[in-house]
Amino acid sequence: MLKKILVALDSSELSEQVVQTLKEFALGPEHQVVLVHVLPSVANEIDQPLDIPHATGELELTHHQAMQILQGYQARIPCPSELEVVSGDPAEEIIRLAGIHRSQLIVLGSRGLTGFDRIMQGSVSAQVVADAPCSVLVMKPTA
Repeated sequence: MLKKILVALDSSELSEQVVQTLKEFALGPEHQVVLVHVLPSVANEIDQPLDIPHATGELELTHHQAMQILQGYQARIPCPSELEVVSGDPAEEIIRLAGIHRSQLIVLGSRGLTGFDRIMQGSVSAQVVADAPCSVLVMKPTA
């Protein structure tokens, strides 16, 4: 039985779909859900282009907003849960947290990128499926 589930969410509409699907799992007090939001890493100033302004304090505000989003989802989950907001490479952080929490299942959404967009932007879900220490459920957007 899957008792420890890591759920990777962001502020997209697909996250709402992921939470709705999670509610269909008939979760109870014996389950534990870890809701995760991964913020992109802030590159150090040497790596940033000079023509792009660098907002001071932007990471803290974004972290706070991500935590508020996760708290909204957490209120709708009928079992014990934890919240994690981290920064870094999304796939690497999801895999790392799944290992730390000894998750038996990872649930995340897929942006549905294909072709050139998938090559250029990469696929977080594909990397998680390939490298995860447990089973992975990938939610695709519904039409």
